[in-house]
Amino acid sequence: MQKILREVRPTLSLALPIIVGQLSQMVVGITDSLMVGRVGAVPLAASSFGTSIFGVFYVLGIGLMVPVSVFVAHARGAERPEECGEYLRHGLALALVFGVLETAVMLWLGFRLHWFAQPEEVLAAVNPFFILIGSSITPVLLNLALRQFAEAMGRPWMPVIVMSAMVALNVLLNWILIYGKWGAPALGLTGAGVATVIVRVLGPIALFEWLRRDASLSRALPRAWWAPLSMTRVKEMLRLGVPASGMLLFESGAFAAAALMMGWLGTVALAAHQIAISCASFTFMVPLGLSMAAGMRISEAIGAGERRRLRPVGYAALGIGAVAMAVFMMFFSLGGEMISRWFVHDVAVVTLAAQLLMVAAVFQFFDGAQVIGAGLLRGLKDVKVPVVITFIAYWGIAIGGGYWLGVRGVVGPTGVWWGLALGLAFAAVFLAVRFRRMTGV
Repeated sequence: MQKILREVRPTLSLALPIIVGQLSQMVVGITDSLMVGRVGAVPLAASSFGTSIFGVFYVLGIGLMVPVSVFVAHARGAERPEECGEYLRHGLALALVFGVLETAVMLWLGFRLHWFAQPEEVLAAVNPFFILIGSSITPVLLNLALRQFAEAMGRPWMPVIVMSAMVALNVLLNWILIYGKWGAPALGLTGAGVATVIVRVLGPIALFEWLRRDASLSRALPRAWWAPLSMTRVKEMLRLGVPASGMLLFESGAFAAAALMMGWLGTVALAAHQIAISCASFTFMVPLGLSMAAGMRISEAIGAGERRRLRPVGYAALGIGAVAMAVFMMFFSLGGEMISRWFVHDVAVVTLAAQLLMVAAVFQFFDGAQVIGAGLLRGLKDVKVPVVITFIAYWGIAIGGGYWLGVRGVVGPTGVWWGLALGLAFAAVFLAVRFRRMTGV
C-alpha cells in the first residue's frame, strides 16, 4: 500500500494540468451546446448529431497521436532527448496526412447525412455546421501531437493556458456569431461552427510558437524539421497508434451509434442525449487525464528500467479515478434536473435528460476504470488483446444491449444508456485484469 500511496502525488502532479486541458477542450463543446440550446431544441439536436459523427473521426485521431506521448516519455526516461524531437516530427507528419484524409471523408459524408435516418428538421439544420467542424480536424490533430509532446516532456501547463485562452475566445465568437452581436448576422448553429473552426486553427499555431521559443525544450526539438521521414519510426508509431485508434473508435463509435438510436426515438430524445452526453463527457476528462498521465509514467518507468513501479503507478491511478468518479456519481444523481435546465427550457427535454443523467451516475465509475486501464496498457505498448476486449464490450454488449432495451424493447431512451453502462462495466473489469497479468513479477 505504501508503494501505491507514494505514486499518488507524482501521478496527480502530471495528471492535473492534463485534466484541466482536457476539460478546457470539452468546455468548447459544452458552451456550444449551452449557447445553441438557447436557440431551440432542433439546433441542439442537430448539434448532437453532427458532433457525434465528428467525434468518431476525432477519437480516431487521438489514437494515432497516442504514440507521441508514449514514445517521447520512453525516450525521456532513457535520457535520449534527440529521439523525443524525432517522435514529435513524425507525429506531426502523421497528423497532417490523416487530418487531410479524415477531412476528405467528412466532406464527402456531409452530403450523405440522410443515410443516418435522423428527423427531417435535424437534417435540415445540421449540414453547414457539420461541414465546418469537419474541416477543423487537421488543426485538432496537430494540436494533439504538440500537446502530448509537451506533456510527455514534463511541461504540461502551457498547453492548458493556450487551451483556456481558446475557450474564452470560443465563447466570445459564439456570442457574436450565434446571436448576431456587434453587427454580425445571427447565424445560429452555423455560427457555432465558424467559431469552432477559428479557435481550432489558432490553438496549434500558438502551441508551436511556444515550443519553438522555449529554451528548456530546445535541445529536444528536431534539428531538421523537413528531413526525410524514417519509415521504421513511422511503422513503429503506427503499430501502437492504429490499435489504439481501434480501441477508442469502438468506444466513440458506440456512443455515436447511441446518438443515432436516440435520433430514431425522436428529436426530444436526441436533444436530451446531447445534454447528458455533454455532462458525462465533461466528467470523463478527469479519468482520461489520469489515463494519459499514468500511461506516460508507465512508459517512462519502462524506459528507465524500473518495472517494479508499474503496478503501484497503475493502482494509484485507478484509485484516484475511483474517488473522482464517485463524486460525479453523487452530483449527477442529485442534480440531474437542475443541470438539464442549464442547457434548455423545453420541459420534455429537461425531464428525459435528468433520467439519462441518473444512468450516467451509474456508469461513471466503470467509464473511469476502463479508460484508465486502457491507458495503462498503452503505456506497456499492449494493444492487441485490449482491442478485442473493447470490441466485445462496445459493439457486442453496449450497442446490442442498448438496441434491444431502448429501440426494440419497452425501456425507451434510458434503455440505450443502460446498454452503454453494461459495456463499460465489461471493459473496466477485463482491462484491469489484463493490466495485472501484464505486470506480474
